Amino acid sequence: MKSYVIFNSNSKPFLKILSLSSLYLQVFLFLLIQVHFSFSSPPKTLIFPLKTQILRSPNKLQFYHNVSLIVSLTVGTPPQNVSMVLDTGSELSWLHCNQTTQNNQPDPKKFNPIQSSSYKTIPCSSPTCINRTQDFPIPASCDSDNLCHATLSYADASSSEGNLASDIFHLGSFDNISGLVFGCMDSIFSSNSAEDSKTTGLMGMNRGSLSFVSQMGFPKFSYCISGSDFLGLLLLGDSNVTWLTPLNYTPLIQISEPLPYFDRVAYTVQLEGIKVSGKLLPIPKSVLVPDHTGAGQTMVDSGTQFTFLLGPVYNVLRAEFLNQTGGVLRVLGDPNFVFQGAMDLCYRVPLGQNNLPNLPSVSLVFTGAEMVVSGDRVLYQVPGEVRGNDSVWCFSFGNSDLLGVEAYVIGHHHQQNVWMEFDLEKSRIGLAQMRCDLARQRFGVGN
Repeated sequence: MKSYVIFNSNSKPFLKILSLSSLYLQVFLFLLIQVHFSFSSPPKTLIFPLKTQILRSPNKLQFYHNVSLIVSLTVGTPPQNVSMVLDTGSELSWLHCNQTTQNNQPDPKKFNPIQSSSYKTIPCSSPTCINRTQDFPIPASCDSDNLCHATLSYADASSSEGNLASDIFHLGSFDNISGLVFGCMDSIFSSNSAEDSKTTGLMGMNRGSLSFVSQMGFPKFSYCISGSDFLGLLLLGDSNVTWLTPLNYTPLIQISEPLPYFDRVAYTVQLEGIKVSGKLLPIPKSVLVPDHTGAGQTMVDSGTQFTFLLGPVYNVLRAEFLNQTGGVLRVLGDPNFVFQGAMDLCYRVPLGQNNLPNLPSVSLVFTGAEMVVSGDRVLYQVPGEVRGNDSVWCFSFGNSDLLGVEAYVIGHHHQQNVWMEFDLEKSRIGLAQMRCDLARQRFGVGN
């Protein structure tokens, strides 16, 4: 999950929901650069193919981080292999560091800074620590060695902490990126260490000054996820192709004033309304804009699986969808079953039924653009959940109030077969319906 405003016991906001926990569906992103670097910096275009792997864990249905995008690359001198979760809802990239040389046997899933001659620590008195960490959810601090110290906390009680550092990042065999700042985390607490051990760290991709995409200087990046085979591609830089479907753009919302519950470096857009089968729902405009505290922003987040709406809006959508499916679907009727703690509208579908009936579409209307969720994507089959001879399918929109999230979050389940462009230079997001499997072929990205 990604950058949402949530609350701890002290009512302080964390700007992120990301679990380092159980993964039902992992997306493995292998670094296969298709376009060569130019001699200038940053590179013009990099293309990464997306691969998916389904991990079934029916007894641990957690909201947090059902899908991970994994980038494989090397870091340090000599290079060490690392795999990082690509996260558009985080700023600081970090690696799980192992600073011991016990038995001279390096952990393949950890980065060992002692073995890298190009590794450099960052003192807490440096401009990087003082001026470029201001948007961190928890302020950076000084440790006992006067090094810049970062602590990250997540909604499922996972956390990581360590020191800011810099090193050389090797992107394939084409170029080296020197001095890229990241967190070298030597203390990680996770609710599912077995799953988290499969990756070395996290690659932050939001609009913060220390995010990977900001440090690399890319003016934009895009991704497209297929709705059929869940394969896709990630493109860093300008797509620069003539066949790409014209995009509809919606501006990113900018609030320069610091507000307690507004994430200034998230990809925030303005939600104007919601339609069900073309019917515009009676939702007051006032509940769709951030209030004086910043609560109520709408964030586009590739790291969250589903879409979550504030309670008053969710209840209107839920009632209309329930009304339009009254003669088509059979409601589960179990008030104690709430999928992932926020999705309380579920249905029973016979196990032998291969196709769902025609379902109402749900359209998210933004300023200048619209995202249409149709077909099977409006529902989600709960893995391993069977009631008699029926499988359980839930409405793929949830109530963010039940999660303590003071925001609207647009998840990647509803971005399937949509070309998503994040234009940092012009502060906007572009989107267009597209067969992402065909886009992958046109870019020459294999499986």
